[in-house]
Amino acid sequence: MSLRPKTKRILWISAIVIVVLIALGAWFTWTKFFREEKEVFANEEEHFKYGSLGAEGDRGIPYYLWMVLPRVFPDLMPGPGGYKSLGVVWEEGHEIPVGSSKKVVGFERITNNCAVCHTATYRLSEDEVPHVVVAGPGHTNNVQSMLRFLFKAAHDPRFNSDIIMNEIRLVCANNYGNGGLSFVDRQIYRYLLIPFTRKALLQQEKQFTWMERYVTGGKPKPDWGPGRDDAMNLTKYFMTNMPEDNTFGPTDFPSIWNLGIRSGKDNAGKQMLLNWTGDTPAVRSVLIDSALGLGAPARPWFLRRIADLDHYLSNLPPPTWPFTETNPINQQMATEGQKIYARDCAACHEPRAEFTNKVVPITEIKTDPDRMYSWSKDAAAEANRRVKKLGIDRPPMVETQNPYGYVSPPLDGVWLRAPYLHNGSVPTLRDLLNPPNERPQTFHRGYDVFDPVKVGFKEPPSRPTGPTGELTQPYFLFDTREKGNGNQGHVYGTQLSSQDKEKLLEYLKTL
Repeated sequence: MSLRPKTKRILWISAIVIVVLIALGAWFTWTKFFREEKEVFANEEEHFKYGSLGAEGDRGIPYYLWMVLPRVFPDLMPGPGGYKSLGVVWEEGHEIPVGSSKKVVGFERITNNCAVCHTATYRLSEDEVPHVVVAGPGHTNNVQSMLRFLFKAAHDPRFNSDIIMNEIRLVCANNYGNGGLSFVDRQIYRYLLIPFTRKALLQQEKQFTWMERYVTGGKPKPDWGPGRDDAMNLTKYFMTNMPEDNTFGPTDFPSIWNLGIRSGKDNAGKQMLLNWTGDTPAVRSVLIDSALGLGAPARPWFLRRIADLDHYLSNLPPPTWPFTETNPINQQMATEGQKIYARDCAACHEPRAEFTNKVVPITEIKTDPDRMYSWSKDAAAEANRRVKKLGIDRPPMVETQNPYGYVSPPLDGVWLRAPYLHNGSVPTLRDLLNPPNERPQTFHRGYDVFDPVKVGFKEPPSRPTGPTGELTQPYFLFDTREKGNGNQGHVYGTQLSSQDKEKLLEYLKTL
């Protein structure tokens, strides 16, 4: 029995309407949640500071939500100033800090990139605008405090759509953040993005339970503090999902300029090792694993970006001594200091020298051992298996057990790499030339006013306190007596006379 023409027409119209509605729904979903806008940067330096690693899908925070979090939860911040109280580097005229990427993937999202840990600043005085040095150690940035802030906020009952949307409305009314949200976008924020982000943060917090565990003796793990993280435990618990253990291995963020002298093999065919205990044999591997830790996806686009970063950072020269007018280098002393360096330091720190980028046994170097114990050959094997499963071909992490110890790195740009030793336990180069019992037992981290005489960062001046007794501009008190923070070892140069120490220090400024 055939259908009447009118019925056929109704069916055809209905089918067309359904197809159109499905197409419109697909277009709306793609536009609002998946559409990617290409990033454009003036140069590679800007790309390094503000470019995406592709982590928006897994780690992206909706832009307007990110913008108002410090306004909704000021009491959960370590001090006044919003995100600046976390020590982030924020250049004048930019709406987001260095190390953050703002990218449209359906909607504007904020994620981190390599620069969050690898951008340094320095000033000669408090009233000077900070000088920003890309690929330097991010010695002011407190990554752990940022994580804790986000997790505390997610637990707070104020993290709800009514309160947050009201704050977004107030911000947009003041035309802060380059405009406002449309009616549709407001509904997406209210009913999807805000509740989903809270849920995602609470879920992510479960991946950081190890960070808050107690160590042997029932004491809590010391805070990382600005400019540090527990690097290999981060890798272990994110990349390998290995059971939690009792290790704690805080390390300073390293400089990543001039990576070309750290890559591959030396001229004699000897393998050069990276990471503080020689866990990785290639720059490309370090970049890939670090980016995966930030949530980057294993996609061809990501691997091309890693290749571009490798090329950029391998050819990026270290910063030269900038204080030529106020504190010029004494060239005669530097020349004499070079001879001391060649005799006492070059074998371990001159690029391509016999022991440079090689593991110095702990029985020789005698620095704090805790970082060594946070990684193992089993962890390396599991990390290699996981990365290979993602379809990424990279030089594998070292699975054979190296001698327990620490790699001796080149000293390029060493003047801006304070604090010193693998765990950042010695504030200045001059302090490092003192015997361990004469080095500062405590000092503050996170302050970027430079000391051109001792070569490192000065102690911050005393600050007035706020109404509840907190410092109005907090800095982190580093205690070398806590686990993983020891300042012992590396006694090379401590036996020199005071005059020879000053000569060596003058030469080190030139590297």
